[in-house]
Amino acid sequence: QVQLVESGGGLVQPGDSLRLSCAASGFTFRSYAMGWFRQAPGNEREGVAAIANEGGVARYADSVRGRFTISRDNAKNTLYLQMNSLKPEDTAIYYCAAGPKRFAWLLPDYNYWGQGTQVTVSS
Repeated sequence: QVQLVESGGGLVQPGDSLRLSCAASGFTFRSYAMGWFRQAPGNEREGVAAIANEGGVARYADSVRGRFTISRDNAKNTLYLQMNSLKPEDTAIYYCAAGPKRFAWLLPDYNYWGQGTQVTVSS
């Protein structure tokens, strides 16, 4: 069955870095757009970054552009999110998602979701 398993979250201080990973299985990873979303308590789930199925196109939320980098390794069926210069407002549960398109940004375009990994940025 389809599985998306996130890892790499944790508690860090403002200005620190984290690298999230998402291991995918059960579907043809290279045929799917992939994205990272996040949800903070009391907030709606929002898109953070997305990458095309072959990795040539990426898009970022304004709040993370220049600090976060999304990448994928289709040979390893793995999605990554490098997060630098973390801020307290980045605190959220981070989810990876897969959509059956070349590229997707909107939440309804994604049909597979992971369980999420907690990222907490606090001094």
